[in-house]
Amino acid sequence: MTASATAERPRFKWDDPLLFDTQLTDEERMVRDLARDYCQAKLMPRILEANRHETFDRAIYHEMGELGLLGSTIQGYGCAGVNHVTYGLIAREVERVDSGYRSALSVQSSLVMYPIHAFGTEAQRQKYLPRLATGEWVGCFGLTEPDHGSDPGSMRSRARKVDGGWVLSGAKNWITNSPIADVFVVWAKDDAGDIRGFVLEKGMPGLSGPKIDGKFSLRASSTGMIVMEDVFAPDAQLLPEVTGLRGPFSCLNKARYGIAWGTLGAAEFCWHAARQYTLDRLQFGRPLAATQLIQKKLADMQTEITLGLEACLRVGRLMDDGRATPEMVSLIKRNSCGKALDIARTARDMHGANGVSDEFHVIRHMLNLEAVNTYEGTHDIHALILGRAQTGIQAFTAS
Repeated sequence: MTASATAERPRFKWDDPLLFDTQLTDEERMVRDLARDYCQAKLMPRILEANRHETFDRAIYHEMGELGLLGSTIQGYGCAGVNHVTYGLIAREVERVDSGYRSALSVQSSLVMYPIHAFGTEAQRQKYLPRLATGEWVGCFGLTEPDHGSDPGSMRSRARKVDGGWVLSGAKNWITNSPIADVFVVWAKDDAGDIRGFVLEKGMPGLSGPKIDGKFSLRASSTGMIVMEDVFAPDAQLLPEVTGLRGPFSCLNKARYGIAWGTLGAAEFCWHAARQYTLDRLQFGRPLAATQLIQKKLADMQTEITLGLEACLRVGRLMDDGRATPEMVSLIKRNSCGKALDIARTARDMHGANGVSDEFHVIRHMLNLEAVNTYEGTHDIHALILGRAQTGIQAFTAS
């Protein structure tokens, strides 16, 4: 008998079908495990009450900062300087607990720290990044407006040039962290109609961040508006290295990448919960998991999550190599969000009446993913991005 015949046959791992874990480096696994331990020990015990009462514990930012999870891909300024795959793995672990907590991570890292690092002056980097990295300061990102979501190029916010600085006016809507923010990265059109970025600070006269109450999604995340009533920003607050939509869109590209990973973490929670529930739940004398219909649903979940993770890993490697494109990110953001939402809805159904109880968590994930499927580019907007890339024809407008 040959050695190959006597060797132990490979065994299929139901929860890691394509051996995803073996494709990671030791450092990537180490940071992933660090993030997982923190999320399960510190975030999971908080989430039930936080979601019920629409509260966000600001201490979470300090905790994430102590572990180096904020702005983790930035080199220097107190940041960890890890690769994009590691950032994705962190987002996956945070959203395994709650999309609102991952939103807090994404906004601070990709939408606030990234543009300051990429488009700011060295003085701005030195002033803001270390305190954002530790969680001492909380940031928010103002692009979406009450009348302009998918079409930010039509924004009404204005930045009027005056002696020594700029006067900003306008309103932003659905802004994560605005009620608790110390730093506001906002985008407005200048006198020439060009979109410019500014770093505003809490306490500037005319600047406020009123809270939006009554959400049925992302309840553990602080969400509000940004209202700018003739806010004076000195010239030193302008992000000088970018003009136009390239600025905010480059930030969104970073955030969308993290969302693609994060939503699969939420989907994994729902899949594992549905599997265990249907194994434990006895009906007609046997487990629900013994039925063909349940097994088919579990197989669909397993397949979509497995393929989605491989796609995210591939884009992460390409991003680290400098070969990723925004269209790649649109593809995985759209796929992960849509598939995760479908999985959460199915898992809710598989839990029967218990599926609507927050103590089983799947209804919370389902409601969260309704928002995540919408923000940072809706499912359909990303379809149009991919359609334009295939045909060379934009379909956003009639002309």
